[in-house]
Amino acid sequence: MVSWWAWVLVLGSLGVLLALDLATGRVRARRALRAALLTSAAWIACSVLFGVVVAAWQGRDAATQYFAGYLLEKALSIDNMFVFAVIFTSLGVPRELQHRVLHYGVVGALVLRAGLIAGGAALIDRFSWTVYAFGTILLVAGARMFRGAHVRPQRNVVLKAVGRLVPIRPELDGTRFMTTENGRRVGTGLLMALVTIETTDLVFATDSIPAIFGITRDFFIVFTSNAFAVLGLRSLYFLLAEAMDRFVHLTKGLALLLVLIGVKMLASDVVEIPVAAMLGTIVVVIGVSVWASVRSTRRDPVTGGTER
Repeated sequence: MVSWWAWVLVLGSLGVLLALDLATGRVRARRALRAALLTSAAWIACSVLFGVVVAAWQGRDAATQYFAGYLLEKALSIDNMFVFAVIFTSLGVPRELQHRVLHYGVVGALVLRAGLIAGGAALIDRFSWTVYAFGTILLVAGARMFRGAHVRPQRNVVLKAVGRLVPIRPELDGTRFMTTENGRRVGTGLLMALVTIETTDLVFATDSIPAIFGITRDFFIVFTSNAFAVLGLRSLYFLLAEAMDRFVHLTKGLALLLVLIGVKMLASDVVEIPVAAMLGTIVVVIGVSVWASVRSTRRDPVTGGTER
């Protein structure tokens, strides 16, 4: 059981990092590539440093669980960013405004995921059969991911519900989420993008959170690995924005991981797979997926085309 002071320190540190991220957002938006590279490296360094703290505080097993969960959630989040890029394009949000949507999207994702994680942990503690339900969810999610994601922002159910409360117009008004039109408050295209990003991430979280419960059921480790994986996404998005079409095999690799973790959860009463083995599997599958993606999309120096 993690002490209350540890939660205070972690949540306080996350709050400071989020505030710092917001304060420097405009600078990074103007110097996108170099700033995104430096900031992504800083976020990864913070995540690794926290893993070292966990190792010194709770031992090697806890640190192994943290790093396995962090790598899995980070990889799944990177795949999700491809979908976010589709959303921004379909809604016509310019690059210089995307950082604003993503920042508030990260804040919302942390809050929503914390709720899902707490609910998932409570279900597993109260109903042991929930593990099998989560395993089944992962098998279905892996199969769906193999087929590819199709995003249609205009069909977002939550967006339509919000639109009944607050009229939303697709037009932009600078950096505003809300504006005044004919004497009444209406949402702008940025609000439409934010709601779509948040609900899309929530759908993704219903896959990724059961996956991390397949690695560990420690609520503190599950939350912190999720939080640190999500925190650096805005910088990483802009760093990978120009190269997203090169990761052609990453989705299939992640789908395989979801299926493997689903099988692990379904077979948990029969065989116990060490977390270290899961960490190694995650590293190998992600590494091979990235290598295969880079190799298959590498440009031929003679023809100028791509090797397939």
